[in-house]
Amino acid sequence: MATKKLPYQKHFFSKLFKSFALGTLFLLFSLGIGVMGYHYFFNIPWLDSLLNASMILTGMGPVDRAETDSAKLFSSIYAIYSGVAFLTSVAVLFSPIIHRFLHQFRIDMEE
Repeated sequence: MATKKLPYQKHFFSKLFKSFALGTLFLLFSLGIGVMGYHYFFNIPWLDSLLNASMILTGMGPVDRAETDSAKLFSSIYAIYSGVAFLTSVAVLFSPIIHRFLHQFRIDMEE
């Protein structure tokens, strides 16, 4: 029986870099949605919008209080979206590592 080997490290690091880039782009896109929404609906400066969007995206909670109904609606929709977006980006970031681990586990089991 021929011995199986893990894919080359070059392939692994290439996948890891692509996953990191994709996860980072997705987080930046999600952060951009939040920054623009907080700036528009909360009528606050850009830096405060960035702070609010960052805090919501990472699950910490909002900094500024929503005064209008539209601000409250945006805040709740963005909070739900952020929970899914953050977990999705973490899954994308860790998928090559988990995939390599499962390859190693399968190779060990077959030997």
